[in-house]
Amino acid sequence: MQALLKFSRAIDWLNAQVGKYIIWAIFAATVISALNAVVRKTFNYSSNGFLEVQWYLFAWSFLVAAGYTLLHREHVRIDVLNAHLPKTVRVWIDIVGYALFLTPVCLMVLYLSTPQVIDKFASGEMSGNPGGLIRWPVWLALPIGFTLLMLQGWSQLIKCIAFLRGQGPDPTEKPTDKSDEQELIEVLRQRNAGAAVSPPSAGPAH
Repeated sequence: MQALLKFSRAIDWLNAQVGKYIIWAIFAATVISALNAVVRKTFNYSSNGFLEVQWYLFAWSFLVAAGYTLLHREHVRIDVLNAHLPKTVRVWIDIVGYALFLTPVCLMVLYLSTPQVIDKFASGEMSGNPGGLIRWPVWLALPIGFTLLMLQGWSQLIKCIAFLRGQGPDPTEKPTDKSDEQELIEVLRQRNAGAAVSPPSAGPAH
């Protein structure tokens, strides 16, 4: 189990790093959109390439960050009933979801999209729009994004099993973004606060 938990932590770290840097794709899409609007209004000029690169960046940020989103449990969940179920039942629902639904869907998308990426890379297929971009970079986001999502699903599955075995933390709780140093500082702060409010021990009676 410890080896699997180590593998899970490696996946969590990978998707955390992806999430940390993929935000720049959103920033770039925003800047390009603003510049495109300024150029179009000022010089009455635009290009399909400007529009398509925004779509490409959005696709990359949406798909590649799917694993990061799952890591932080930010996907849409039906909590109206789920929140009222016992903790063990909720964990079992997650296990079934990751094993029987998420993994097969990801494998199917990989099976269907990977040949498309290879074909478009080999053919150098271009967008049908005048001034459009080459197609394979945006298609590449599919296998990469669903691979990261599937790996994160496996990581969550491992954590669910570890929790049921009493060997891991509650997987239904959202992880914090605090570093080890920040968590240590928080623990020390709580201990100091507890020591400050505790009454002083009585001295020896005379």
